[in-house]
Amino acid sequence: MSEASDYDSPWKEALETYFEAFTAFFFPRIHSEIKWSSGYEFLDKELEKVVRDAEIGRRYADKLVKVLLIDGREAWVLIHIEIQGYYDVSFARRMYVYNYRIFDRYDVDVVSLGVLCDSNSRYRPNRYERKRWGCEVSFSFPVVKVMDYEKEWSGLELDPNPFAIVVMAHLKAQQIKDGQELERWKIRLVRTLYGRGYDRRDILELFRFIDWLMVLPEELEALFWDELSELEKETKMPYVTSIERRAIKRGIEQGIEQGIEQGIEQGIEQGIERGIVMGELRSARAMVLDILASRFGGAPEDIIEMVQGIESLAALRSLLLQAVKTESLSTFRNDLHQAGCE
Repeated sequence: MSEASDYDSPWKEALETYFEAFTAFFFPRIHSEIKWSSGYEFLDKELEKVVRDAEIGRRYADKLVKVLLIDGREAWVLIHIEIQGYYDVSFARRMYVYNYRIFDRYDVDVVSLGVLCDSNSRYRPNRYERKRWGCEVSFSFPVVKVMDYEKEWSGLELDPNPFAIVVMAHLKAQQIKDGQELERWKIRLVRTLYGRGYDRRDILELFRFIDWLMVLPEELEALFWDELSELEKETKMPYVTSIERRAIKRGIEQGIEQGIEQGIEQGIEQGIERGIVMGELRSARAMVLDILASRFGGAPEDIIEMVQGIESLAALRSLLLQAVKTESLSTFRNDLHQAGCE
C-alpha cells in the first residue's frame, strides 16, 4: 500500500473522534475562538458536492466542519490532510479551489487548514497565487507540519491531548523501518496511553489508532500481544478491543487452513460477541478493511467509505465473512451495493 492509503483512514477517524482536541493541538488560536459548548457538525455531503465538481486529483483525508464562534457567528472549517512523501505542486491549488467553491456554493466564511504528514522537510505549501496583466489572486492558509513535532518529543509524552498520541504514533510508524524497534516503540506508546488516566473509550480509540498505523511482522506481533497482556495485568485495565480483532483473525486463519467455512464463521462470531457487542462498530469496520488490505493490498476509497458508513453489526458480521471469501475487490464492491451500502 502507498503511504497515503496506509494513513488516510486512521487520520480521518481520529479527526472525527477528536476534532476539538485536534484543533486545540494544532491550531490553538482557532480553538480559542470557537464556542465548543454549542457543538459542531461534520458536513461530509457538502464537501462531496464540492469535490465532485472540482476533479483536481486524489482526495486526501479532507473534512469540512461547521462550528459556532464565541461571538455568535457561524464559520465552516475546511481541514485538508496531505499524507504523502513527495512534492505535490497541486496541493495549494486544491486548497484554493475547495475554499472558493465552498464559499461560492454556500456563501459562508471558510477557513482552510493544512496538515502535512509527509517526511519531506522542505515541502511546506501555504499559499496559492495567480497573476497576469494586473489581475491577481493570492490565497494563503495556515499549515502545520507533523514532522516538526519530533523536536518536541518530551513535551508530547507529557501532553494529555489525545492528538499527542496520534502524532507520536504517526511519526514512529513513518520513521522506523526495523520491526524490532517498531515493536519496542509500539508497546512504549501503549504504556504511555495507559498511564494518562484516559477513560475506557479513549484508550480503545487511541489504541486502535496506534495498532492501525504501527503494523508489525507476524512474529513480532505475537511478542507485542504477550507484552500487552502483561501490561494490562499490571495496570488492571483489560480494555483493548484489538485483542478481540486478533481472535477474529486467528479464527479466520484456522478456518482457511482447515478449509472449513464453519471455522471461519466461528472465529468471526467469537470476536464479534467478545469485542464488538458494546457498540464497537469502528472495530468491526476496521477488521473488514484489515482483511481486504491483507488479501488485496488495500481497498479503493469508495469501498472504504461504504464500509465506514455501515451502522449495523449484523451487516458487518456478514461482510467479515465476505471479505475472507470474495474473489476480488470488484466482487466485494458488488456485494456492498447489493447490501444497500451506498
